[in-house]
Amino acid sequence: MYILLFRNFIRSRSVLVALMLFFTVGIISIIIGRQFLLKQEAAIESVTRFQQAHIERNTQFIKNDFGLLMYYLKFAYINKPAPIAALAIGQRDVNAAIQSFTIRGLEAQRYDTDLYNPYNLMTGNFDLSFVIVFLLPLLIIAFNFNLLSQEKESGTWPLVNVQANQPLGFILQKLSIRFVVVLSLLLSLLLLAKFIIGIPVDNAFAAYSIIAILYCIVWFGISFLIIAMQKNTSMNALLLLSAWAVFCLLIPGLVNNYITAKYAVPEAYSTLLKQRDGYHTKWDKNKDSTMQAFFSHYPEYRKYVWTKPAFNYLWFYAMQQLGDDEAREDSKAMQQKLVKRMLVSTRASLFFPVMHTQLQFSNIASAGLQQQLQYLDGTVYFHERLRHYFYPKVFGDSAVANEKWKMHVPEYFTADVRIRWLPLTLPLFIASLILYGAGVFVFKRNDLFK
Repeated sequence: MYILLFRNFIRSRSVLVALMLFFTVGIISIIIGRQFLLKQEAAIESVTRFQQAHIERNTQFIKNDFGLLMYYLKFAYINKPAPIAALAIGQRDVNAAIQSFTIRGLEAQRYDTDLYNPYNLMTGNFDLSFVIVFLLPLLIIAFNFNLLSQEKESGTWPLVNVQANQPLGFILQKLSIRFVVVLSLLLSLLLLAKFIIGIPVDNAFAAYSIIAILYCIVWFGISFLIIAMQKNTSMNALLLLSAWAVFCLLIPGLVNNYITAKYAVPEAYSTLLKQRDGYHTKWDKNKDSTMQAFFSHYPEYRKYVWTKPAFNYLWFYAMQQLGDDEAREDSKAMQQKLVKRMLVSTRASLFFPVMHTQLQFSNIASAGLQQQLQYLDGTVYFHERLRHYFYPKVFGDSAVANEKWKMHVPEYFTADVRIRWLPLTLPLFIASLILYGAGVFVFKRNDLFK
């Protein structure tokens, strides 16, 4: 019986067309993800070459003034994407993955990013995660919306109901056939992505695959619950498409708007203003007060002489530091609000499988807000290391020629991505149990009250 049902399903021309169309769309999304990865790798190679050429050019023109040279020199800090990022681009298209810093004020440089076409950003990224999260449910709906209603409307259900010992088992058999077909399609795309992109088979890839499979199970659970209501074909289609619109579009949009309004970040603007004012106003203030504030921040530099009648780089870079100091509170407030946004969205996603899947895909690929906040924290430590390395050379008026400039290559940031299997899988597992349990209850209740 099972093999016969499988043959009848797979021989349908509409099923074959749907599978081929979805497979083609999946391949296109994988290629788009690979192109994004290649673009990022090309940008990293370009920045690496540029930094060395940039240092060589400036050291040729500025040979006797270390302080002036360090005003111009920039050093790159790179958030290199892992191969799996091609499957979930996430926020990498709007957040800078490469930033170059001087030893001047950090807050004026920390949030610099490239310019992007807003129309491209509005449409989002057509990566494999998009296909799984938004298009795979539509395929599941197309396969399942008339699974039971077709039997009823064609007049064969009374016969099946009499011959089958358990009508519910017959429905679950038909549902499992469709699940096997969709699962085979999904695994084929993941396998192709592994070879086309070159993704290593590690915990991240395993977690991505498991989340995709569980998400597929959840949508079969939603379909089963609607089928169990035993409505007609039109009503089933309407209910399933409505569920897709609510779970995939409406709820994520409402949650995003709530979080954005609840945790607004006016500090993004005030941080920049305070940093600029904190630096520029020091030109007209007493140098002694500026230096004492700087020495309280960096007591190890008290040994350097700053009381010169002419311009002094110790005083100049002290002003830069005080600009950061005056913007620090606003900068911390902004970071805290971004962390709250992340925490609230993560908690909300526990109750909505679509949001949970999307967030987990981004986190697994190091393309979410959590990893971007880690990167921004990393820029603080990177910039501080630059200052601690070059400040003694600037303040001590070291010779430019004595520095080993070849050693100053871009540094790489590594996101702390820990696969926590229970928080990763439990929300989808619980959602599946609830949906299938509710489906069984509704189906038996409808049979009982016929």
